Amino acid sequence: MLTMEEAMRQSAVRFAAGEIVKGTVIEVRSKEVLVDIGYKSEGAIPGGEFEDVKAMKVGDIIDVLIEKLEDKDGMVVLSKEKAEFKKNWDKILTICNEGGTIVGKVKAVVKGGLLVNIGVEAFLPASQIDIIPPKNLTVFVGNSYEFKVVKIVPERQNIVLSRRELIEQERNEKRSKLLTEMTPGDIRKGTVKNITDFGAFIDLNGLDGLLHITDMSWGRIGHPSEILKVGQDIDVVVLDINREKERVSLGLKQKLSNPWDQIESKYPIGVKVKGKVVNLVPYGAFVELEPGVEGLVHVTELSWTKRIAKPGDVLKPGQELEAIVLGINREEQKISLGIRQLETNPWDQAVERYPAGTHVKGKVRNLTSYGAFIELEDGLDGMIHVSDISWTRKINHPSEVLKKGDDVEATVLEIDKANQRISLGVKQLSEDPWNNIDKFYKVGDLVTGKVTKLASFGAFVGLQHEIDGLVHISQVSEDRVDKIKNVLKPDQEVTARVIKIDRAERRIGLSIKAANYSNEQLKAEQAALDALKPGEDLVALQHAFDQADEAIK
Repeated sequence: MLTMEEAMRQSAVRFAAGEIVKGTVIEVRSKEVLVDIGYKSEGAIPGGEFEDVKAMKVGDIIDVLIEKLEDKDGMVVLSKEKAEFKKNWDKILTICNEGGTIVGKVKAVVKGGLLVNIGVEAFLPASQIDIIPPKNLTVFVGNSYEFKVVKIVPERQNIVLSRRELIEQERNEKRSKLLTEMTPGDIRKGTVKNITDFGAFIDLNGLDGLLHITDMSWGRIGHPSEILKVGQDIDVVVLDINREKERVSLGLKQKLSNPWDQIESKYPIGVKVKGKVVNLVPYGAFVELEPGVEGLVHVTELSWTKRIAKPGDVLKPGQELEAIVLGINREEQKISLGIRQLETNPWDQAVERYPAGTHVKGKVRNLTSYGAFIELEDGLDGMIHVSDISWTRKINHPSEVLKKGDDVEATVLEIDKANQRISLGVKQLSEDPWNNIDKFYKVGDLVTGKVTKLASFGAFVGLQHEIDGLVHISQVSEDRVDKIKNVLKPDQEVTARVIKIDRAERRIGLSIKAANYSNEQLKAEQAALDALKPGEDLVALQHAFDQADEAIK
């Protein structure tokens, strides 16, 4: 019950809906609080309008707003929250108009953001909670923060708050202070904010700096995530500052000494080193000797004798190996390495082991269009050019007389140590029969042989001493021959007479139809043969064989 003094004071109070009056707590229940305002009836206020209803006690004086003087039960309808809202409304308008700030407590998560009690209920959009919108909003409920009032709608009594603007303002102030105080060479604490393919952005407590991937480690890094993760705290070195653009370049590896500073003393030329293959490229392999120090083994430095097309044929990433330091360029941070230098170069002794004229034996290792490669010893090959297979016969391809795996005898013709080449010859094992051609054949001789090749202009006949003679199409028969294949076949044995020997051109002309001619007839036929037009004559063996091949095809 009100005292006489309180009753006298209260008598001056106007009891009307919308008015704020003082009331005395007369009973605290589990879900409501009964309040006496000095009116003819008490009012009940829901417990939810109190921060802690259990903390309320009988006799407490509170401000309440009269919503109705009488409900259906005859009780006055009161609200503590609306009283506080009405009292704070003018204050909120002043803050908003002046762009001020206010402290509030987050009450609950609502659609699109948070509900905040700042004396009245206000809305905090999720985008305005922090610089990066949080995914879990429940962690903010029950906490008090400082907010900026950014929008107010009086007619709807709506208020929109922002915490992000205050954070950004604070960061801007810190950023300006950092840009003023910071100098290259400083070591600063920061937090990894974001990771990209080219580096990481570090939050320096108000200012973001870029830590490029090339400044993370002296060693090789495939991706920044190999050594950093978002949220990680690290110490970084300030490398460069652009105050106008507010950009800061940071470094991590600069906290350690550059391994290239003493590179010559650590890896002198000629020393044997160990390392790991970290990258393979078409021209060589990069070998890591220590973090930040890599050397290149060029593809030509992999073997003395084997022609390696690409490093991947003999090396693989992660492989441990030994090598020899061949050269160092500290300015360009390059080290040249060699693997073949671990072994003796077989070409160093090749000149002494295989001087020109040496008789050698070996197996045919490979055939190409221009010759055959013969393995003389492990890792050392010699080549027989097609022109050095036979003195007398035109060889278009070595496969005509050789095949892989054949055992071959040959003579060393020349050795080129600089280019690592040994030239071999098979025909040089015997004397050139054309040196003694006059002892073997003379014009008028009757010879027998087998047809070896056919051409549009005639047929080649194999004679003794591995010499071929050419029967021109006009010398096959007394009758006109249109096509040589109509009268002669490969391997057919024929008898012919030698009608021409040309030592300079290394060719022998034969005539089948003149096999039974007299000497006078032979002279006449030879004269007719000499009178043939170019192209119809006995062509050079090289041209003849080429045409023969085409005719066979």
